[in-house]
Amino acid sequence: MPPTPTINRRLQFHNNNNKSNKRIIPFRHVVIGFTFLLFICYVIGFYTLVVGKSNIVEQQSTNEYNALLRKPPIIKGHHHDDEEEKIQELDHQHDYGRDGVVVEEEKVIEQPNEVEHSDVDVVAVVDTNNNDNDNQQPTKIAYAVTITGCGKDPITEGAAVLKHSIHLVSTQNPKSNAKYDYQMYAIYHPDGQKCAEPLADLGYTLIERNTPVAVKDIQGDFLRENIEKNGCCGEKELVKLEAYTLIDHPVVVHLDLDVLILKPMDALFDMMISSSDGGGIGAATSTIDAKNGVPMMWPEKESGVKTVNAFFTRDYNMARPHKPNKACQGGFLVLRPDMKVYDEFVEIIRIGDFRQSGGWGGKVGPFYGSMTFQGIIPYYYDILHPNEAVELNRCVYNQMADNPRVGKTVNDIVSGPCRTNQDECEDCRSRPLEDVVSAHFTLCQKPWICLPQNRDIIQQRLCRKLHHRWHEVRSDLEQSWGRPATGTGQYDAEHFLGHCNHNGPSGYMPIQQPFGEPL
Repeated sequence: MPPTPTINRRLQFHNNNNKSNKRIIPFRHVVIGFTFLLFICYVIGFYTLVVGKSNIVEQQSTNEYNALLRKPPIIKGHHHDDEEEKIQELDHQHDYGRDGVVVEEEKVIEQPNEVEHSDVDVVAVVDTNNNDNDNQQPTKIAYAVTITGCGKDPITEGAAVLKHSIHLVSTQNPKSNAKYDYQMYAIYHPDGQKCAEPLADLGYTLIERNTPVAVKDIQGDFLRENIEKNGCCGEKELVKLEAYTLIDHPVVVHLDLDVLILKPMDALFDMMISSSDGGGIGAATSTIDAKNGVPMMWPEKESGVKTVNAFFTRDYNMARPHKPNKACQGGFLVLRPDMKVYDEFVEIIRIGDFRQSGGWGGKVGPFYGSMTFQGIIPYYYDILHPNEAVELNRCVYNQMADNPRVGKTVNDIVSGPCRTNQDECEDCRSRPLEDVVSAHFTLCQKPWICLPQNRDIIQQRLCRKLHHRWHEVRSDLEQSWGRPATGTGQYDAEHFLGHCNHNGPSGYMPIQQPFGEPL
């Protein structure tokens, strides 16, 4: 019996429906699959974007970090290349330090702008010892020596021990409680190049300079005809004026090579830097316990000084007591570097107004070395620019253990009028060693001559102590290089620490080269 129409229609619908099930994916399955595909694409794209950006930022940060390690941090305020690091703004305008220093802890400095969003912390070692702001570096003071030629004295001996004595009273030595760092310079005349070169191995920056003015260009006849034979070194002594050109530092200390620094000179630097803002000196006294810590020779004369541009001591042995405007002692000058001041010195020399009977301008000189450094400095600060410099107490700074009177000293009894033209004057030879900030080995003779100075007289007591201190500093320097604390010399070994074989210059046992790494 054939199927009815109703049955046929049902069978046809069922067959068509079965065919449709074989060919069509349900809509909900399509939605789920498409969503999953989008999720996979999103994950892959996000991973690529994040990892790629991270690599770029990390590479930038790494490059900046490596650059910072290659270069010491630069204090903001200097005119340096744009590629140099930008570091934190300093509180004090006088912070001119240029190089990073080894310290006890590390401080984070600002990132350069191009990597300010980096996750890498760029750090540099900076000294935080005795600084008002833990994030600032200590101001770096320039210490300069001048070499005019190659003489008989062993230049490296004085240079090595002088530098180490400065190192010991700087922020490089935490035990010193000092506030200032240092940088050494050796300014040499072309005639002194050969003996100046070894100082580079000791950590000095070498600067070659000729005399500020050629002798033939000096207009004054008397100065032009006589300056080459004046003092110890003739016109070459004027190379010391090149210290005024070290304008990357707020203060420069110019010293002779036979000088030893025993204590920090922070009080001088503080006063000089603060007085640049008009702070002035105020009420000061000449005692070592002065409120400002600076013992002056004539405090009553210095109270009017508002801006201290120089500190110096005088050599009262160079002129008679009644003579005014006495010599500056040429082995010690603390100065404010300034190209305008340097140019003025050059013009003074070029004009050459040095008179045979009256010295510079008819007012300063003549005396030993008066045509050069020892005369032109007092001419500048006493006559041309009064109230800009301070004369320090020579028993504390630049101590030479000299006789304060014109007569001889016999059995510790002095005689004659005071060289300072005072009724009473201090005998620097009686100063305790603990008071001395810096010593200059002139009358005491050089420490490398191996003179025992062991007589119990005022002329030798302090000299022997100063000599022993010099040899202690040499010993400390050699120990820092990994060498023994004492040498093999047997002459007065406890005093000279094994650095002398016998009395006299030939008995001295010099520091052996090659030198150790500069500290």
